[in-house]
Amino acid sequence: MNNKKPWRSGWALKGTLLLALGGVGASASADQFGVQVGGGIADHDVKKADLGFVWDPNLTWWYIGGFHFTVVGEAHLAYWHASNANIHSNIYEVGATPVFRFIKDSGAIRPFFEAGVGVRLLSHPTISSTYTLSTAFQFADMVGIGAQFGSRQQYVTGFRFQHLSNADIKRPNPGINFSQLYLQYNF
Repeated sequence: MNNKKPWRSGWALKGTLLLALGGVGASASADQFGVQVGGGIADHDVKKADLGFVWDPNLTWWYIGGFHFTVVGEAHLAYWHASNANIHSNIYEVGATPVFRFIKDSGAIRPFFEAGVGVRLLSHPTISSTYTLSTAFQFADMVGIGAQFGSRQQYVTGFRFQHLSNADIKRPNPGINFSQLYLQYNF
């Protein structure tokens, strides 16, 4: 038996992975990063302030009639304030969402439609004695419209409808619906 072969194939595998990661790192220069600020209101008199970090890997596909699809990754930190809460009036949220956009290919202003499904973790699932989301873990789905503009297309603004719920992991599962406006700057 040749004991050197597994060692050599291990090095070959490691070398291949290193080259692949190097290729990913080299292509990362085309990536774009941004910061997003937003605010929203929800049922049960809940208001939300949101800070997002956006990664655009510059993936595009399916060109149709001057528009195409793209995907961006978003990580969010948010603060909720519920004025009528009698248990937790201040709630913190952290999570991530892949967002798919159908955006205009060119022009000074590029309108888009967007949708995404992500996950969120809440500091407290119970807002009042009559309203609880039951679990700290929530799914966050959203749809929205917006536009990208600027000399480098560095600005993005939009409106989103976002629904958070635990997908019946635990009941009751009333969910919560936010209407949000946001502004984004891409570096």
